[in-house]
Amino acid sequence: MIISHSHRFIFAAVPKTGTHSVRQALREQLGDADVEQVGLFVDKRFPWVDLAAIRHGHLSLRQVRPYLGEEAFGGYFKFAFVRNPFDRFVSYCAFMLRDGDVFQRQPREVMRHFLFGEPPEHHILFQPQASLLVGEDGETLLADRVGHVEDMQGSYDAICARIGIPSRPLDRVNGSRRGDYRRYYDQALIDGVAARYAQDLELFGYTFEGMR
Repeated sequence: MIISHSHRFIFAAVPKTGTHSVRQALREQLGDADVEQVGLFVDKRFPWVDLAAIRHGHLSLRQVRPYLGEEAFGGYFKFAFVRNPFDRFVSYCAFMLRDGDVFQRQPREVMRHFLFGEPPEHHILFQPQASLLVGEDGETLLADRVGHVEDMQGSYDAICARIGIPSRPLDRVNGSRRGDYRRYYDQALIDGVAARYAQDLELFGYTFEGMR
């Protein structure tokens, strides 16, 4: 997450949505009073002890809200990027087994393991994207703008225009190339991901085939 007091924005870094590319670009515009929390590639912590103790930078908007106060939280432009849950789940499984070739050899078995066998319920990368962006009621979207990974550059350009900072081409950071996510699925896996990430699909306008 990045909080910019100088440009009055909050970037909520949803995992597995190209957040490091966005972070790199946004850092070029940050002032001395702006703060960031991140734990991969770069190690930065927020000035608030409770939040700094969380060992990653994927904080929810509702977590940071009390530390900013209602006036700042309401007045700052809050944004994030999201990704098709079906594509994101494939990325998650590949990431978790990145040190070997198990996913390449048995992708559906790996996907079934994480989805049905031993789902890592509390792992931040496994959580629904909406969980970082909705309020205490679990439904109200707190983000003012949600960009889509499927149109990463276009979304970033529009967000920069709204904030009032210059845009630039986003770098590719921590990415991988696996081809079309749809080839990894059978009907049971489609149904399982659709059930687990139902709120993401509805809130952000995705289907198995893409965006609605």
